[in-house]
Amino acid sequence: MLDNYPTIPYFGYKDENVKTPLTFPPQHQEIQPGMEYEMNPLPIFDNPMYVPSGKLNGKVAIISGGDSGIGRAISVLFAKEGADIAIVYFNEHEDANLTKQIVEQYGRRCLLLPGDLRDESFSTYIAGAVLDCFGKIDILINNCGVQYPQNSILDISSQQLKDTFETNIFSFFYLTKAVLPFLEANSSIINTTSITAFQGKKNLIDYSATKGAIYVFTKSLALSLADQKIRVNCVAPGPIWTPLIPASFTKQEVEIFGTDVPLKRAGQPFELAPAYLYLASDDSRYVTGQVIHVNGGSIV
Repeated sequence: MLDNYPTIPYFGYKDENVKTPLTFPPQHQEIQPGMEYEMNPLPIFDNPMYVPSGKLNGKVAIISGGDSGIGRAISVLFAKEGADIAIVYFNEHEDANLTKQIVEQYGRRCLLLPGDLRDESFSTYIAGAVLDCFGKIDILINNCGVQYPQNSILDISSQQLKDTFETNIFSFFYLTKAVLPFLEANSSIINTTSITAFQGKKNLIDYSATKGAIYVFTKSLALSLADQKIRVNCVAPGPIWTPLIPASFTKQEVEIFGTDVPLKRAGQPFELAPAYLYLASDDSRYVTGQVIHVNGGSIV
């Protein structure tokens, strides 16, 4: 899917001899969760060297935030492995339509469902629309999120606190509740948490709190659904180059994003997607209530 696929170094240096860090051009977007098509460079969402093996043949996956970033990489990889995809997103129509096009080029069907997941009734609509289109639901990826950096808790307004929690954790409850009655044994729910749930981050207090809530939500839901043979796990990304980054941070912060981890670079979305594939497939049939850390070597 990529004509000129760039080589991503294992260690984050442009030149290993002079140890020049792998940084990004300064950039900023004013609106969250951000537009992928405006990023420079564009995130890498697909690995042309990957050889699919039909691990999700005949499956149907719902992916919130599936239009771009991590969600796009999951959508594309799942399509390559044989799944039909329902992408839930807010208003990033250009990004969503490109992802749909790519999924369909891999021979799978793709349903776009734009709307606001802070509204519980939208989750009910999603479940019905996916059943009408595909006839079943096998995999749920709760992946949407926003973050609004503030230097002090005193700067976090009640409206910001409400928006962050409604988007990052309330939506996970709403969509899971709407989909759960239609999940059968051996289905999989996967939630996106964050390294901040384990390490914290001083200028992302409310965001980190929601990611900690997602981690415990995953553990508790896994115990709740074990008798139904529905597995629940989560993935905890470190610094990944997605639209949320230029939409969250200053130009100066974006420029050095990801250089503080042991591998000294930000990850690309395609490097994260296989963790979701593992948790969605039968390869992880004995795994529930767990977290996979994909963070460039940070120890948590």
